[in-house]
Amino acid sequence: MLIRYKKAFEKIAMGLLSFMPNEKDLKKLQLTMKQYETDDNWQLFLWKEDDVIGLVGVVIDDDMVEIQHISVNPSHRHEGIGKNMLVALKNIYEDKNLLPNEQTQSFFEKCDIQEEGSDE
Repeated sequence: MLIRYKKAFEKIAMGLLSFMPNEKDLKKLQLTMKQYETDDNWQLFLWKEDDVIGLVGVVIDDDMVEIQHISVNPSHRHEGIGKNMLVALKNIYEDKNLLPNEQTQSFFEKCDIQEEGSDE
């Protein structure tokens, strides 16, 4: 289930974010977390089953939701959790286009998320 980030999950969120290649540096990671906590257009979501095992971060613009970060705990990878997070986001922001950024592009394409909900 996709839930909104709360400060209580900060350490878990930082751990998951640190799996992103461009978030390895602690200072960069702290700046990213601050951005999610202070900028209303930056939204962070966590995927919770028994524990929090995934994270997806987005930047919301007028008619677009850009996927900035997507990360799944390595012991839970290849279970469809990343794709489930994208599908859940698409349902939350059904009136907006879901688009990847440079770092999330290949995963986004692998999930073939554009086909979700297609009437064809």
